[in-house]
Amino acid sequence: MIQRIQSFYLVLAVCAMALCFMFPVVTCHVDGGSAEGQPATSAMPVQIEGKMYLVDRADAGVSMQIDGKAETLPQKKFVSTWPLVVTAALAGLLALVSIFLFANRMRQVRVVAFAFLINVAYLFIVFISTYDTFTDHVTQMAEAMGCAVSCHYSIGTWMAVVSLLLLFLAQRAIRRDEAKVRAADRLR
Repeated sequence: MIQRIQSFYLVLAVCAMALCFMFPVVTCHVDGGSAEGQPATSAMPVQIEGKMYLVDRADAGVSMQIDGKAETLPQKKFVSTWPLVVTAALAGLLALVSIFLFANRMRQVRVVAFAFLINVAYLFIVFISTYDTFTDHVTQMAEAMGCAVSCHYSIGTWMAVVSLLLLFLAQRAIRRDEAKVRAADRLR
């Protein structure tokens, strides 16, 4: 039945993967600095902010402000996000499809397990390759201007971790339902 707890977990997993498209995956900002290695109290303050999204948006990329002059470099110059988009969309789509497979629980378990693996692949791509590539480029730009930049994972990454947990809970609930049905069939 569709009103089971695993359906609730799967709906939340789909919502978490949808939030990955709305919030940044990586956010970088200046810890303090100024242009050309001058002290932070210099007349030419530098502000650097970088945001990497799954899809290219108006505020995606690296924006620098030096002495009132702003420059924005788009995200496309730094990192290709199409592997992230494909894996996030596939994980969310599989979780959505698996909601309606309640009649065949074993097939639902397999689809949820595959969505779990796709979600792990998404996190692997974020943690291993994309984060390093984006932060390396932002850090190189900041060091050229004498700034120290700190980058951290943002909501777009942590929502995928939440989705992974929800997929695990859904699969566990589906297996528990299947065990109950098999036990009831044995009693007949």
